[in-house]
Amino acid sequence: MRIGIVNDSTIAVEALRRTLAQRPGLEVAWVAHDGAQAVALCAPVPPDLVLMDLVMPVMDGVAATREIMRRTPCPILIVTSDVGHHASLVFDAMGAGAVDAVDTPVLGTPGRARPASSLLAKIEAIAAQQADARVPPPVVAPATAKGTDALVAIGASAGGPAALATLLGRLPANFAAGVIVVQHVDDAFAPGMATWLDQQTSLSVRLAQAGERPRAGVVLLAGGNRHLRVEASGRCVYTDEPTQAVYRPSIDVFLQSVAENWRARAVGVLLTGMGRDGAAGLGAMRSQGFITIAQDRATSAVYGMPKAAAEAGAASEILALPTIAPQLVALFGTV
Repeated sequence: MRIGIVNDSTIAVEALRRTLAQRPGLEVAWVAHDGAQAVALCAPVPPDLVLMDLVMPVMDGVAATREIMRRTPCPILIVTSDVGHHASLVFDAMGAGAVDAVDTPVLGTPGRARPASSLLAKIEAIAAQQADARVPPPVVAPATAKGTDALVAIGASAGGPAALATLLGRLPANFAAGVIVVQHVDDAFAPGMATWLDQQTSLSVRLAQAGERPRAGVVLLAGGNRHLRVEASGRCVYTDEPTQAVYRPSIDVFLQSVAENWRARAVGVLLTGMGRDGAAGLGAMRSQGFITIAQDRATSAVYGMPKAAAEAGAASEILALPTIAPQLVALFGTV
């Protein structure tokens, strides 16, 4: 796996080099000391992964992420000194197409060191996601059943925060359907993302709690490193199964549960993201007669998941991001 490092700190670069050296198969492709240099180095041959700092001279990590995803898309992992302190920038970078974020490892004595295990785990997960993207989606057998209220079931990954802000921001406060969102995000960032999204829309956004039902005017965001499902009762539940799923939470697991258990009106929406998580679940929903929407290529920060859904025939409609909310309002109305 060829990895590009983007960081203006010599100490941080050395820490990242030593971290990558701990795993066979991880190779430093190049080192850039600012965002503009990273964009230029990605141009000839994009690496398999870019480790991107946020605060740098010339071009910051958010702008560099946006440019790389526009010109030569490749997986980008935000690696910065304090993810919590830079939460707003992290969400901006994820909205531009970054897949995840983690604190920079710190070398030194045990009392002052920050272990490299979290970064290595993120890299391994991204490698697994890339492998999953090359595997055709499974053939989904029709489900047997069809809550109690109208539901919009949304899945998103890389580029998702910005896309969700746009979509949810265009829904009125009196929107007549409940909304559940599964966004690929580290469980440490989920509460902050719920708070951030709540500021982008007139709807109420919060983390989904086990046992609650979706209701009109409320957006429930999957939280924690577990899968979210809806039961036949319409209640949300968290589960560790299937344990072999590449993504946690998995969009496929969530949408499949909607296809199997939701007995009222529902629409499935698959937004920007890397890989193909959600394509099979969206197909399961369509096979049960639900309307299914995939974001189009032109407005997707990363045209991976929506493309997989479109190619599999899982989407009954392919829509530009700005038109999805008006379509949902036309379908469900207001209260």
